[in-house]
Formats: sequence, structure tokens, C-alpha cells
Amino acid sequence: MKLFSTNTCHVPADLGSVTTVDFDSETAPEAAGFRHGQVENIWAAVEGLYKTGISPAITFCLRREGKIVINRAIGHASGNGPEDRRDTPKVLATPDTPVCLFSASKAITAMLIHLLDERGEIDLLDPISHYIPEYGVNGKKNATIYHLLSHRGGIPKISDGFDPEMLYDLEAVLGELYKARPVSPSGHRVAYHALTAGYIFGEIIERVTGKNVREFLREAVGDPMGMRFFNYGLPEQDRPLAAVNYNTGLKPVGPANMYIQHILGGDLELAVNMTNDPRFMDTICPAGNIYATAEEAGRFFQMLLDGGRYGDKQIFKPMTIKRALIEVGKPELDRSLLIPMRYSMGMMLGNSPVGMYGPMTRKAFGHLGLTNIFCWADPQRDTSVSLLTTGKPLVGTHVAALGKLLFTLSTQCPKASPERASRLDTGVVI
Repeated sequence: MKLFSTNTCHVPADLGSVTTVDFDSETAPEAAGFRHGQVENIWAAVEGLYKTGISPAITFCLRREGKIVINRAIGHASGNGPEDRRDTPKVLATPDTPVCLFSASKAITAMLIHLLDERGEIDLLDPISHYIPEYGVNGKKNATIYHLLSHRGGIPKISDGFDPEMLYDLEAVLGELYKARPVSPSGHRVAYHALTAGYIFGEIIERVTGKNVREFLREAVGDPMGMRFFNYGLPEQDRPLAAVNYNTGLKPVGPANMYIQHILGGDLELAVNMTNDPRFMDTICPAGNIYATAEEAGRFFQMLLDGGRYGDKQIFKPMTIKRALIEVGKPELDRSLLIPMRYSMGMMLGNSPVGMYGPMTRKAFGHLGLTNIFCWADPQRDTSVSLLTTGKPLVGTHVAALGKLLFTLSTQCPKASPERASRLDTGVVI
């Protein structure tokens, strides 16, 4: 990654030459309540984000009223990174390309914890040490599952100066977390837990069910919903299909680099490169390595929007989803992200007049992933959206285009009827 460079990829003049559309899945816009030109405006905004060169590949899926209206990919899954040559072999991204969701994985892992609570196998207010006795040392004895779900567990980082290679060794990571001393008493401060909480959730799931979190996700969600990928890591035979992640944008230096190290506990460039290592696809990182297509990610959030129902299967009870989406406290400064955040027990919530999912999205819920992956659902508009990108900038040329895309989604997606918009408030599945 070059220091004095925008680190962008080559963008061809003919965007159609790098665009793939799943025509079989897309529904006519008017059948989903769109007026003439609205879907075209949204896709034009996606193209505008791609034209900044910040992401070698973008896969995008938009549903409204449960119907897919956009399921497309633009760019290359590999071979067109900022440091690749024009003659580097290139592989087009398609709607079937699996992409790492990074931290958007947290919302899915959190819902697995809520599912155990729904089944009566755990209680969210129980101390973690009730399930993992080794965790209850050095001031963490009374830290609860609820605290971790709401980013108030007091362990936002693994440890200062930890060896990144440790992330390939699940037992080593857990050992560090068991002996860790919290930076603040559990429940006292909001501080985004980038990786730590996920590992504890994964261990709780395994100790309670006897299955690792990969097996549990497949049995509870993946298989019933017919997911092709949608799991932690990738089996060896699927790895050639995966999109490569690239360091793009301005190289973080000075305060910007300190900020990302404050959140991740390590260097952004190193973190991105590690995700392309086959060992990352071997391991389970509950907070950060679910691989899925944009359609699969959107399918999951659509299921939540539909009260936990997918086809004739009830994946989660409506009350479980309602509980998972209740805001845990007033918006306050997150001590890791250093911005005000609205959290539920596992989700990042939207806001008004402007939130992370665009303007006037206070009812929206979902999660972001490193650094510009967005997966969310919005009951006010009856939409589910997944924007998966392979460029990983902290600062870059894309900021205005990304803002325009979020604004376009908010303004071009029609508002839902009051009856449909209230479904999560009433627990009624429409």
C-alpha cells in the first residue's frame, strides 16, 4: 500500500463490461412498489461508488416487500487491486461471489445467542462465568452476556501488543480473554468490542449445545434458509470463488493510524492482508469471518424483518427479534469508535435526521463491516439491503459517493404502509 497515493483500482469506461446481473432473481420494480426510475437511480448510485475506484468489487442486493429488485455485482473478485498490473489475470465478481462480511458477522452471531435464550438454554442476564468459569477472574465475575451484546463488557480489545498470528489459534485467543482485566467495570461504558465478544459468544454456544458455532449456524439458519455459503470461514473447495480483500484509500498515518489501532488493536493493512490468508478461512472468528453473497446477507435481514419467518419455517420467534432490537440505552459516545452510537443487544441502529444507514432511518437495524460493508433492514421502508465491498479504506475518494448512495436509498425507496411498518412493534408477521 503506497503512502502518497489514493490506492484505487482501475475503472473501465464501459461499466457494463464488469457488471453481472442475476436476472432470474430480480423482480420488476413496480411489483415491489417502486415508481419509474427509482431503482435505476439507486443502481446509478452504486455505480457512482464503484467509479471512485475504492473497491475492486461491489456486490449489492436490495429487497422491498420481500422481493428482490437488485441483485448485481460490479468489478472484479480478484486481479484488479491497486497494485495489480493491467495484465494481471482478472476474475469478474458475480452475485454468487462470497464476500467476507467482517463485523457484519456480529449481528448474526448475536442472533444465535438470542436463539439460545429463546430456547431457554441460557439467560442473557446470567454472568458469563456461569457458562465459562474460567472467564470469571480479574474483575469479570459478574460480567453478563447482556453486557457483551451491548458492547459494555469492558474488554474491547484482546490485549495491547498481541501477536496477530494468535487470531488463527482459537484456544490462544480464548486464553487471553479469560485472563484479561477489563478496562472498565462491566456495564459502565460503551466501547465497541471489535473481536473479543464474538469469541466468548462462540464458546458459550459450544459449551451449551455441544456444537461449535459454525455447526450451530448451519443447523439453525443456513440449512433451513437454503444458504450456499453464509458461515464462518470457507471450506477449501469454495476458496477460489471468494472475493479478495484489498487495502485501498489513503494509507492511515498519524492520528488516523492511531484511531484504527485503537479499535482493532492492530494495523489496518495487516488486518486486511490476514483475511486473504487461507488460515483465516479455516478458523472461526465469530465477530468477523462469515462469508456470504450479498443476496444471502440480505436474505437473513429480510427474515428478521419478516418476524423471523422464512418461507414455511420459523427461524426465530417474533418476540426474540423484538427483544434483540430494543435500544439498550440513550445514544452516547462509544469509547472505541469515538462517535455517538445507538446499540441494541447485537445490532447497530439507525438514526434521524441522519444515521449510518442514511437520513431518517431511526427504525433501521443491522451492522457495518470493515470498512464500508453495510447490511441492514428498514421497517419504515420495508427494505433489506446488503452492500458488500472488497476495498478497505479508512479515508478515501469514496466518502461523498457512499453518502450519496445511502441518501439515494433513503429517498428513493418508498415508505411502507403504516400496517407493514409496525410489524416489529406488534410482533405481527405480514
